[in-house]
Amino acid sequence: MSEGYKGRIGNLIRDARKHRGLTQHQLAERLSTSQSAINRIEKGHQNLSLEMLARIGAALDSEIVALGAGPTHLRVDGPTTLSGSIDVKTSKNAGVALLCACLLNRGRTTLRKVARIEEVNRLLEVLNSIGVHTRWLNADNDLEIIPPKSLDLSDIDEEAARRTRSIIMFLGPLLHRLDSFDLPYAGGCNLGTRTVEPHMSALRPFGLEVKATDGCYHAQVNRAIEPARPIVLTERGDTVTENALMAAALHPGTTVIRNASSNYMVQDLCFYLHKLGVDVQGVGTTTLTVTGVEVIDVDVDYAPSEDPIEAMSLLAAAIVTQSEITIRRVPIEFLEIELATLEEMGFQYARSEEYVARNGNTRLVDLTTKPSHLHAPLDKIHPMPFPGLNIDNLPFFAVIAAVAEGQTLLHDWVYENRAIYLTELNKLGGQVKLLDPHRVMIEGPTHFSGAEIVCPPALRPAVVLLIAMLASKGTSVLRSTYVIHRGYEDLAERLNQLGANIEPFRDI
Repeated sequence: MSEGYKGRIGNLIRDARKHRGLTQHQLAERLSTSQSAINRIEKGHQNLSLEMLARIGAALDSEIVALGAGPTHLRVDGPTTLSGSIDVKTSKNAGVALLCACLLNRGRTTLRKVARIEEVNRLLEVLNSIGVHTRWLNADNDLEIIPPKSLDLSDIDEEAARRTRSIIMFLGPLLHRLDSFDLPYAGGCNLGTRTVEPHMSALRPFGLEVKATDGCYHAQVNRAIEPARPIVLTERGDTVTENALMAAALHPGTTVIRNASSNYMVQDLCFYLHKLGVDVQGVGTTTLTVTGVEVIDVDVDYAPSEDPIEAMSLLAAAIVTQSEITIRRVPIEFLEIELATLEEMGFQYARSEEYVARNGNTRLVDLTTKPSHLHAPLDKIHPMPFPGLNIDNLPFFAVIAAVAEGQTLLHDWVYENRAIYLTELNKLGGQVKLLDPHRVMIEGPTHFSGAEIVCPPALRPAVVLLIAMLASKGTSVLRSTYVIHRGYEDLAERLNQLGANIEPFRDI
């Protein structure tokens, strides 16, 4: 291993450690080594075996090295002009919520066209480890889930559980199945300190108490405690609302949930609960009234709707590359504010008549993008809970604003760290100024040029960099792209089908 190569690996490890918010001492503890050894590794002064590289990657939830199938990095040749048409895949966030909700049902659940992504794979590994039988049925990604008569959490796959924040949504269904249980701390994207207290306050009315020690959530359930009044969520979070819904589904009585999220994945969960025989009133509003049942044992078939965040990703790719493409099966009610904002910036497009998704409820359209000359919006762009601009769609406006005339202010008030990653666009020629941990000022237009960048550990900013690389002159390399595979299925391959030139590769 040459000195130069050891230095590059050391830099990758240092960046991944900092993205995870760990000190050298904390990483050393995870690896059962010394802080001085970590310091030598990061400076490129330490020989490393493949086994040690794999251990470091597992400790940092970052693909420092990949052996076997699967790409680690992406090489992008640009600039690209996209053409053709593409279907939006089903929602990642609905898919993971529905996998957790399957624990409510003692019968068979068949989910149609599930997003086959790493986040889903991790959840399936956890479900399999506690006795749930799962099976991919065909090339269309239909998935069968059959729970056992009793769940056994003693052999839960801790490594898989720690690599997904979705594990927190096991609390709602499990509190009805077990009097006490342990769950590993949730992981996933590194987006700053995201407290689990809103989940706890939503589930305490059902008798759940959780203590967090020794890297686990230790849960105890007091069956004598039942909701005595409406549950008011302290934050209008998607996963918090989903946890409360799942807890209410198996509570025989009526539960009112106020300040509930009405976002797309919550609506899909409500439609699935309807299939299970649970009555949910107020879908699409901030007050949900749930009439639960004591036992759910039915065979159901459900098709989650399409993903508005993937639709926004494809829109951004078309806008930044000045391309005309048709994006089919767009869940329009969850993109109306984004499109209105883009129209104010000068974006031109055509849309079809509305039609209904396979779940029988969500409204879809086909959008055809037109090459457009964009200007900065008059006001700042900021997210809000549905029906506002989606929090996960905000980062895409960074790369869009970069190709627009003028200054655009983005205010990402939800996460402490995510806006920081948008400054990585500067390595491609962008002019992104970080004003504080929540706000960036973007000056356009930008003439992107190729560069080599390590993938940030947050999903949407990582895809923003990939989109910018499509519009960049020359060759770009995006390294350690596992985070993209967590949330997107075959994104590079699907962009290639539209005319992109993206090559996956590995160093080792």
